[in-house]
Amino acid sequence: MGTETEVLKRSAPTFFGIIIFKLLKGMAFLSLAIVLYCLSDNNLPQEYKDFLAEPAIQSILHILRVHPGNKFFTHLAEQVGQLTEANVLWAAAGTCFYSLFSLVEGVGMIFRVSWAGWMAIGESAFFIPIEIYELSRPGKFSWIVVAVLVINIIIVLYLFRNRGRLFRHHHPRASSVPADRPM
Repeated sequence: MGTETEVLKRSAPTFFGIIIFKLLKGMAFLSLAIVLYCLSDNNLPQEYKDFLAEPAIQSILHILRVHPGNKFFTHLAEQVGQLTEANVLWAAAGTCFYSLFSLVEGVGMIFRVSWAGWMAIGESAFFIPIEIYELSRPGKFSWIVVAVLVINIIIVLYLFRNRGRLFRHHHPRASSVPADRPM
């Protein structure tokens, strides 16, 4: 075994955490796409009203001291009322595409192929300016967005700094080519 193989076998818990994060994110978005597809032909406004009328939901809302007629639920009902089957199917298709993107990243990183690392770096770096913009908008601060921003920054920095040891490269390194063999 060469030194390059030994470098690849070194433990990289952060790398494995990133792989698990990408795979879980991909599975969550794929599940959401399937749910959206299954709900696309339903009468969503009526289902929303029925959902809020359920006794269990009513008791949860009562415990949380939330009235179903407040501004949030009214706005949500208006948005659900505007959904069409075609819009839900487009959302399902887009969500499915994004989930496959994350799943391909995760599987590619399991096999330690360099394109998967660059794909993960690019995808995570793409969202950083968007998250910063969202945080800079007045009245739009969210700790969830801060957490996502920090996770994306960690992923980009870690993968970029460690790309040489985490991923296989298909070109031979100058030090691994024998001196008597021409390049």
